[in-house]
Amino acid sequence: MLIEETNVPDAALPIAAFKAHMRMGSGFDEDTLQDVVLASFLRAAMAAIETRTGKVLMEREFTMVSSAQHNGDIIPFTVAPVTLIADVNLVSRGGIEQTVGNDVYWLERDGHLPRLRAVGASLPQPETGGELRVRFMAGFGVEWDDVPADMQQAVLMLASHYYEYRHDTALSDGCMPFGVASLIERFRRLRLGRSGAVA
Repeated sequence: MLIEETNVPDAALPIAAFKAHMRMGSGFDEDTLQDVVLASFLRAAMAAIETRTGKVLMEREFTMVSSAQHNGDIIPFTVAPVTLIADVNLVSRGGIEQTVGNDVYWLERDGHLPRLRAVGASLPQPETGGELRVRFMAGFGVEWDDVPADMQQAVLMLASHYYEYRHDTALSDGCMPFGVASLIERFRRLRLGRSGAVA
């Protein structure tokens, strides 16, 4: 289970870039009138692209909760890029937390599938009914300019699409315009099955 602990602040959203992309007028008293609406479409576009690619665009704090590990020495993160492991805690079924020393694990950085790895033979295992909680930071950076240029363009294009079709209820679920899909394709993680086919 992945829990998002913090959100992107409103001030960090690329409202000005979105307005420029939409060719909205500027220099008027009502310049900021639609900022709340534009921010909501930007957040929706970012969330859709993050879900589709498994990449966190702007840095935020997350907690990953695991009750059982199939591979004792590795826990894969479900998002990338992971930049920092803040702490790892074992939680008993009674709710008592025990901090795991950072000499027990290390972060294997990977653009698609970062992993928490054991320094020794295995990571600490939670008791039955307990869990392992990993608090970490993930994202390309804290500023919009830290996001790769093609991902920036994809967000602006998708947010514009949502804005233009905001009253159209006929759009299918998960609608992703072709241009956006092309821009984010290289960021998607390929999953290989036993047959070698891409999932």
